[in-house]
Amino acid sequence: MTSHDARHLVCPHCDAINRLPAARLNDQPNCGQCHQPLLHGKPVKLTVDNAERHLSRNDIPVVVDFWAPWCGPCQMMGPAFAQAAAAMPQLRFAKIDTQGETTLGQRFNIRSIPTLILFVNGQEVQRQAGAMDAANIQRWVTGALRQSQGTAR
Repeated sequence: MTSHDARHLVCPHCDAINRLPAARLNDQPNCGQCHQPLLHGKPVKLTVDNAERHLSRNDIPVVVDFWAPWCGPCQMMGPAFAQAAAAMPQLRFAKIDTQGETTLGQRFNIRSIPTLILFVNGQEVQRQAGAMDAANIQRWVTGALRQSQGTAR
């Protein structure tokens, strides 16, 4: 296995970094440490303790929903974000509670919530403020990924 066909995936359950062949991404791989599914199609809760690992060590795109419990539009978008995660299990969807994790909200310069940020290879490639339904979240992610691949060439 060369380094070009290996992918790193951070386990959404135990935060262990797993290295596996890119061809195995569609085989529903499990974590080598906790044996749970690596691609489970559910949003992962990120905190100050695990956010850096998930954002910088995943070789798959990471879509982060910055939200707060008191935010009505955030609460309305929560189920749609979960639906988008289920529809796009080859990506990592994550949530950061900006009320509980204020340093992360500040670090990413979050000015309004909900805000979605797409990270590719640890770098922010696009952000979108405002609530969206599941179809629009998927459309935005797909378009942002297409744009980021076009600029990477």
